[in-house]
Amino acid sequence: MKLKSCQPIILFAFLLLFGQTGFAQTAKSTEKGSLTSIEELDLQAMVQPVPLANRFIDPGYYVWCGSVTKGKDGKFYMLYSRWPLEHGFYSWPVTSEVAVAVAATPAGPFKHLKVALPARGTQFWDGSATHNPAVVSYKGKYYLYYMGTSSTAEIKQPVPSSGNWWYYRNSQRIGMAVADSPDGEWKRLDQPVLSVSSDSTAHDALMVSNPAACFNDKGEVILLYKQVCKNGKINGGQVRFGVAFAKSPYGPYSKYHQTIFDARDGAKEWMVAEDPFVWFQQGTYLAIVRDVVGKFTGDSGAFALMISKNGKDWAPAKHPKVIGSTFFWQDGTPSLSKLERPCLYLEDGIPKYLYGANRADKEQRLSFNVAVPLKFDGKK
Repeated sequence: MKLKSCQPIILFAFLLLFGQTGFAQTAKSTEKGSLTSIEELDLQAMVQPVPLANRFIDPGYYVWCGSVTKGKDGKFYMLYSRWPLEHGFYSWPVTSEVAVAVAATPAGPFKHLKVALPARGTQFWDGSATHNPAVVSYKGKYYLYYMGTSSTAEIKQPVPSSGNWWYYRNSQRIGMAVADSPDGEWKRLDQPVLSVSSDSTAHDALMVSNPAACFNDKGEVILLYKQVCKNGKINGGQVRFGVAFAKSPYGPYSKYHQTIFDARDGAKEWMVAEDPFVWFQQGTYLAIVRDVVGKFTGDSGAFALMISKNGKDWAPAKHPKVIGSTFFWQDGTPSLSKLERPCLYLEDGIPKYLYGANRADKEQRLSFNVAVPLKFDGKK
């Protein structure tokens, strides 16, 4: 009789432990070689030189972002942004589309497979461009958060970041699509899951973009996002980050009223942090952000690790620096530009690869995604 009465409890515990897949996983702290303390995580110590083969280039296109997940077929899929080289680098809010690439290993080589979210007409809120993909797998489904734009403003090619360009930039909103597999059909929601605030004085009154999401151990969703306030000018005011929470990936999302990733002495900066990647591990939220002006790592443009217990109050981790504004190829050559748009791939809670978008030259004639190998020594 006692054994029978305990069965629901055992089943519930099993579901809690094994219900999540993808990036939002809890580390197996009792197994050899696992992370025993998430507060001690030192990603910089794991960074290895990058083989030249660990670059994903889509011929004829700029490659930006790059969110990697493992499919049910054992293959690895990258959801990424791309737009024609001939349109110029700053055409991303005008002509970008979210595409899918596939590889046999998380290091690649990745190969373009299909366009996941093509332009679909300005009658839709995301009809001009789709950008900033962030994919999360949970209970057999894949959820794709992304930014969409829509504008009929006339614009010339190659696209300058001025004039009517701002109408496209300011129309950014955050959407969500769902699929049974990363290479399958992505079904978009009719409306954004997160839009601008109706309060004209809010931090996100002008635009929202750059989503990053994960599930916690209760199946709840945290959504980090870029926000720009209004200041009477077409380009708006300061760029900051906010957070919203939901019981389901479909929403509704409840916004936290304060900004996050702020530095004590960064109030006057135009932007302090950018491009978050977020995950949940050992009862803790962690995020990798671009340290825009070096407030968290002392290195402008480096990746910084941030930590939070509730998703609202964030601080630099004990080992905040993830990778510097310059990284090194395996042949010893330094990178020509910093990494942006971070993504972390973990297996059983252990970081294996750090991904980032990289501009190939100062003239911005090409960009690609880089897979940085991470080596864990198993001591922490």
